[in-house]
Amino acid sequence: MSATPVPDPHPASRPDPREVLARAAAPPDAVLRYGRSAESVVDLRLPVRAPGDAPSRLVVLLHGGFWRAEYDRIHTRPLADGLAAEGWAVATPEYPRTGQPGGGWPGTFDDVATALRSLPDLVEAVAPGAVDVGTPVLLGHSAGGQLALWAAATPSVRPPGLAGVVALAPVADLGTAWRLGLDGGAVTALLGGSPAEAPDRYAAVDPLRLPAPSVPVMVLHGTDDAQVPPSISEAYGRATGARVEVLAGVEHFGLVDPRSAAWPRLLEVLRTLEAPAAR
Repeated sequence: MSATPVPDPHPASRPDPREVLARAAAPPDAVLRYGRSAESVVDLRLPVRAPGDAPSRLVVLLHGGFWRAEYDRIHTRPLADGLAAEGWAVATPEYPRTGQPGGGWPGTFDDVATALRSLPDLVEAVAPGAVDVGTPVLLGHSAGGQLALWAAATPSVRPPGLAGVVALAPVADLGTAWRLGLDGGAVTALLGGSPAEAPDRYAAVDPLRLPAPSVPVMVLHGTDDAQVPPSISEAYGRATGARVEVLAGVEHFGLVDPRSAAWPRLLEVLRTLEAPAAR
């Protein structure tokens, strides 16, 4: 006999998981420009270092928002703050998104590729010797997780010395995301059509259709994700051998919230990539 669900007597008291998207955070230490458009910039946060400290490891944080103009890098500033407080240097590239000039195919991907190629020199110019730019970690959330997995699997885009990828609730299967109509047709807006209408585009950027990255990949997803089904990550793991961990009771935005129950696990996963992967 199944139990009857009991309504929450105080629903208004439950925290809004989207609160992190608008939470106040300090501005970055520097804003770097990698291209000519208004979106071609990178927020850089640097941890506090004492004289003689080893260079800080670099996390390249690719933000989500279903590749749409409504969501920019600002909503990941609390996450970047939290990572910098734990000792990482954090670079958060912006990129043109659908609904903007240059957004969608191929501009979104071209700009992300340019940002990744440009970052080592840009970071070294403003923080000489302070950041290990040669062994970055790619960290991507949602649509940014798709971009991170695509970049890692694409030799012409993958940063040299990449230590690994941590994908948080990634849109790792664009074909399934298209069939499900995630976020009201976000994949169609990004690629200009269905898998049948634009097969070459899906083949070029869909993580599930690309070869498995040659670096360690860890995927974290929450059981309570209402934006991107965890089954998408599980299918990606089965297809590529990537490690996938589904976190009980965690929703989509908890994965980018330093106040959430997922935060300690994210830190543990990032620390497993502190030693550069063998090449």
